[in-house]
Amino acid sequence: MSKSAWIMGGVMLLTLGAELASAQSQGATGGIYTCVDRNGRRLTADRPIPECLDREQRELSPSGITRRQIGPSLTELERAAQDAQNRKDAEERARVVEERRRERVLVARYPDKAAHDMERAAAIQMVDDVTATAEKRTLELKAERKKLDVEMEFYKKDPNKAPMTLRRKIAEIDDSLAEQQRFIAGQDQEKRRVHARFDTELAQLRKLWDAQRVPPSAASAVAAPAASAVPAGGSR
Repeated sequence: MSKSAWIMGGVMLLTLGAELASAQSQGATGGIYTCVDRNGRRLTADRPIPECLDREQRELSPSGITRRQIGPSLTELERAAQDAQNRKDAEERARVVEERRRERVLVARYPDKAAHDMERAAAIQMVDDVTATAEKRTLELKAERKKLDVEMEFYKKDPNKAPMTLRRKIAEIDDSLAEQQRFIAGQDQEKRRVHARFDTELAQLRKLWDAQRVPPSAASAVAAPAASAVPAGGSR
């Protein structure tokens, strides 16, 4: 026998030995793989099933107990899509958790409508106080303007002959009056925003208050039919 033939024979013996060891290992573990392919057929084998690489497979023990679930083998594009979906799901879960936290804070702050009405009234009063200050300043400016109008009477026939300082004061007061009027109009809009915010909160609070008033017995009665619909063992 030539040297090359002897080497090839040795390689074949090693390969056969490895395959035999693998087969013995599979036989010792006794793994059973099962899945339902895309055509609805249930397949069973002693190794992962090629027809179900695109779907979930289960590895069973000889007694039929699920050892593990093997997810589908995804392409790079499918994995990217799955990762994107997982991120989206995580963001949605975080959003729900944050929303529930805000609801708890809202109910703790306003346990009833009286508490909510009181804070609404306080918020509106703050706007009214600011508006009242602006209106007071408007009256003061108008009084100053009236004094300047008296001085301008001397230059009624030709206002251009009035001193520059007098005309400048009149222009400054007119600008201030216009600014105060804009500010007061802005406070009217602010009051509408405050009422809109409290109206939105109140609508949400009514639902939360109603949910709190549901007696535990009623909640159990609602949950009971759903629980009875799940078979023993927790799976269908």
